[in-house]
Amino acid sequence: MPRWAGPPDALPSVAGGGDGQRQEAAPLAVAARRATGRRSFSTRRDRRGIVFVLPFFVLFFMFLVVPLAYSVYTSFFTTRMIGGTVFTGLSNYTQALGDGAFWTGMGRTMLFAAIQVPIMIVIATFFATMFDLGVARFGGGFRAVFFLPFAVPGVVATAMWGSMLQTRVGVFVRIFEDLGLPDPNFFGPGHLLGVIVVIAIWEWTGFTVILLYTALKSVPRDVVESAIVDGARLGRIVTRIKLPIIRPAIILVVIINVIGALQLFTEPYLLSPMAPNISANYTPTVYMYNVAFSAQYYDLAAAIAVVLAFIIILISAGFLLTQRRKGAIV
Repeated sequence: MPRWAGPPDALPSVAGGGDGQRQEAAPLAVAARRATGRRSFSTRRDRRGIVFVLPFFVLFFMFLVVPLAYSVYTSFFTTRMIGGTVFTGLSNYTQALGDGAFWTGMGRTMLFAAIQVPIMIVIATFFATMFDLGVARFGGGFRAVFFLPFAVPGVVATAMWGSMLQTRVGVFVRIFEDLGLPDPNFFGPGHLLGVIVVIAIWEWTGFTVILLYTALKSVPRDVVESAIVDGARLGRIVTRIKLPIIRPAIILVVIINVIGALQLFTEPYLLSPMAPNISANYTPTVYMYNVAFSAQYYDLAAAIAVVLAFIIILISAGFLLTQRRKGAIV
């Protein structure tokens, strides 16, 4: 075994080496404990987040997922006076798809959506742009006024418009009479769909304005300032910079309104006592309601609901795929 050849006072200190190692290891241990503490805090924070979002998922599951699943399940059965409830497979779907009343209401709803959604999007985009540019004074007050109709329940809004447009006693009918004009008969076959379009636009324009205004406010300021420095006019800044940037928000608004338009129910149902032209199959949802609660064919109504949901999904997915191919969304 080799021996130390140097002076005795130059012997290496083993204890000192151990102290140095411990001093070097101490910061590592502290850092490890801190990392462990951060991980445990992050885990606890994630668990707290689950507690906060859990009520939403419980309500979502109870009031959306379960009813949808039950509707799909019910649509495969038929309740008969003799024999009770029996499994009939796709017979309810065959009857729903072959029912001309359903497709008549579907065509009318498609026409309603094709008129109402584009007009409302144009109006909402115009006013959202005006608010974003600060052209209108007292913008906050005007935004509140525009949003107010959305805060009014649809039942109340429809009843209000129905009373104002009702024949012989409505406010607008009285105005026509005072001007010496004939009664326009707003609930006649030539004006009824237009009246429903006006009511829907009045109800939903404010909500759409707020969404588009929020999207316009998210446009980077440096992009707009660069365009101004380059000499771009205000109109080109809006049409060539801001609106293309918020195109995903516009697509979202279009999809939301198309889905709402295809589920049109409140307005025609509440206007039916004043408008005899509103039939039992005026829209698919009205037809589904009458099949379920007037004729009491709940199984067939469930099949109609599933078919309508499938049509809405197809239209929404097709529109999204079309916009993705155009590069409007990622």
